[in-house]
Amino acid sequence: MIRTRIACLALLTAAVTAIGMGTASAAPGDTMTMCGSQLTPSGYVDTQWWNSAGCGSGTFSPNTKQIKQLTGYPVGTQVNACASTWPPAGWTITNTFYNSACRYSVVPSFDPNSWTLRRTS
Repeated sequence: MIRTRIACLALLTAAVTAIGMGTASAAPGDTMTMCGSQLTPSGYVDTQWWNSAGCGSGTFSPNTKQIKQLTGYPVGTQVNACASTWPPAGWTITNTFYNSACRYSVVPSFDPNSWTLRRTS
């Protein structure tokens, strides 16, 4: 009887844990912060770069980025993004410009490093 209860409890705990650990889906425009060494997930773009001790660089090279979810925006939406990752499918580059928040290299430059993106499909 005790073994049955323990087995049922273990099964119930595993089921609750599995349900609770499901992947949360982000809404359009949601942002996250991650280390620059990690790949930007599909459907996201980089929107800002900076240096953080939390990502362990030890140099002045930008090593942390903010990313924004673009999946789910309606056609015609425009957003600004850093040129450090390609736009997701369905987004077209309509303008390039310099943005100090998108300096993702330790070498300073005033060359265009950002894009205006438009949702086209």
